[in-house]
Amino acid sequence: MTVRARYIRDGVMRSLLIASTLFIVVPLLIIISYVLINGIGALNWNFFTVELGSPARAMQGRPTGLAHSIVGTVIIDLMALAFAAPVGIAAGIMLSEYPDNPINPPLRVLSSTLNGMPAILMGLLAFALVVRPFGGFSAVSGSVALAFVMFPIIARSVESVLRTTPWSLREVGLALGLPRWRVIISTVLPAAKTGILTGVLIAFARAAGEAAPLLFTSFGQNYMNLDPGRAMDTLPQRLYSLAISPYREWHAMGWAAAIVLLVFVMTCFFVARLVAGRFGTRADG
Repeated sequence: MTVRARYIRDGVMRSLLIASTLFIVVPLLIIISYVLINGIGALNWNFFTVELGSPARAMQGRPTGLAHSIVGTVIIDLMALAFAAPVGIAAGIMLSEYPDNPINPPLRVLSSTLNGMPAILMGLLAFALVVRPFGGFSAVSGSVALAFVMFPIIARSVESVLRTTPWSLREVGLALGLPRWRVIISTVLPAAKTGILTGVLIAFARAAGEAAPLLFTSFGQNYMNLDPGRAMDTLPQRLYSLAISPYREWHAMGWAAAIVLLVFVMTCFFVARLVAGRFGTRADG
């Protein structure tokens, strides 16, 4: 092959890569622009500080907001992360560090099933496990549903990160006579903390945008509620409710909720990439 032919092939492949990138990026930019155009007008101080069901403001015809939905989103997502992170990390450790353990085959099947299961089925699962036995919708049941969404992502991420950790780190601890569990906790996990944190943040961002599981669990309401034992509103399910409402003002609030949710999810992904880039490079150095 001549040098000219190689340059031509390189140019063709580079053009295909650029076209493929634009094929993905351009629709994404169009969607983001459409959301911003439709919802930016509804973003104001009241949107972040006033409840949707504020009766005094509604009677006066004054604008209301989604403060209760924003607070509920933070509470339920953090509770779900508290449920899913320890279990997901433990599952990833088991799959990576103890491959011959008899619990691994059913654990892998469970992780794969949850990973491929539609999110609405996780809501039904949480409904059967939490809502019905305890007799009512609650933030706890919503967090359990989102924990089912986070768990397989965290488990797969931790397993992948630990498998790429050099085996020599384990050999050093084992050579000193330390038990295997102590080597994992003291040596392997600190070395893989960047990848583990990245996987946890990605799982958190993935679950933060789910609305279907919450329709059967946390249910939502129009007022501020800080009690996790009662129904609690979130941005994804409130966005769905506003989108199907007959009022144009509520549609605008739905677009504004989409902006807040989009910024929240993108921030999680940005932090994950920042952590992976900065601390990963520092660890390599």
